[in-house]
Amino acid sequence: QVQLVESGGGSVRAGGSLRLSCAASGYTSWHYYMGWFRQAPGKEREGVAAIYTSGGSTFYADSVKGRFTISRDNTGNTLYLQMNSLKPEDTAMYYCAAPNRYRYTGAPLESLEYNYWGQGTQVTVSS
Repeated sequence: QVQLVESGGGSVRAGGSLRLSCAASGYTSWHYYMGWFRQAPGKEREGVAAIYTSGGSTFYADSVKGRFTISRDNTGNTLYLQMNSLKPEDTAMYYCAAPNRYRYTGAPLESLEYNYWGQGTQVTVSS
């Protein structure tokens, strides 16, 4: 069983930065990817960034390319999302997600490809 706990959200002004963290327990080398998603009020959940744990390939939504960076620590137990040049439209609840073991996907920004979710951390960007 994978458990995910996000932290690092908060309120910032447009142009500011935040770094989100996701502490993962029960996560093993047989989990092949992890991702960050967000959901704003009245909107569908959106894939923001994802990383393949073997090889480190990363994927980003067009709306965050060049501004957000996904990474993992050396132990593989913590996932990060560095968010720079934040915009008001980045305001949302941000979630960390992981798949079942041995599951592979060619669409790591699709929420249906994930089985485990954290409770989320709120990011609010004011203009």
